[in-house]
Amino acid sequence: MERIKHAIEKAKNQHPSEDAKVVQTQQPASVPASYKPASQQPTEVLDKINYKKTRVVSLNIAHLEKNRIFAFNKNDPTSVTFDVLRTQILQKMEEKGWRTLAITSPTPAVGKTVIAINLAMSIAQKTNKTAMLVDFDLRQPKISEYLGITMEKSLNDLLNGDAELPDILVNPNIPRLVVLPTMHAVSNPSEILSSRRVSILIKELREHYESRIIIFDLPSLLHSDDAISVLPQIDCILMVFANGMSSKREIEDSLRHLSKANLIGTVFNKA
Repeated sequence: MERIKHAIEKAKNQHPSEDAKVVQTQQPASVPASYKPASQQPTEVLDKINYKKTRVVSLNIAHLEKNRIFAFNKNDPTSVTFDVLRTQILQKMEEKGWRTLAITSPTPAVGKTVIAINLAMSIAQKTNKTAMLVDFDLRQPKISEYLGITMEKSLNDLLNGDAELPDILVNPNIPRLVVLPTMHAVSNPSEILSSRRVSILIKELREHYESRIIIFDLPSLLHSDDAISVLPQIDCILMVFANGMSSKREIEDSLRHLSKANLIGTVFNKA
């Protein structure tokens, strides 16, 4: 709570600014020729996973850098920030037996999707974990855009009954990471996220692999009831606020919405 209070106090002295930016790396990122996750003394090592049914795509490094995605590159010192966040989150989730994490924010454009992607990449680098990143922001889906992934079928088709789950999963050529993208906005996101079809999907994703941590990129809290409709089905929540963009009123209103939820922590972004 001290961190939340600090965020609120800092928000009092900030005014919205269009010039606020996420801190970017000062070094050019590149995928190491030999990708080796950090040593973690795991109980179960998941180094070798062959994606036979899941589509594998290679990501464009320059495109990732442009969208402030850098956690895949352990040579980038900024990736340490997400490794620290990963460790804090995983420790709390393991204490409770939680395996699903929602990431949301008070309003759009505070960087929640960038946080979600980088965090998923960092989690996937632990040799005893696999990570899945799901785009549940059905109003403004951004994960495929930020990663530079193009899919013929995506979550849209699964929800319409026109695709099976294996058809829409993609591995971005990063060991132990799978992405479930949404390619297009939908007209009735709140109704879809509260539907039985989505409940079945969440249950299926949760139960398929015991070592998997599933991150759901949700819509912002204050502009619709989309996130609120699906939060009860997800174990815990990470809130993202933004320096100079999240007001004291927005922070307090968001925390009230989450009063009955498992708020695992907050990120004060763009600071």
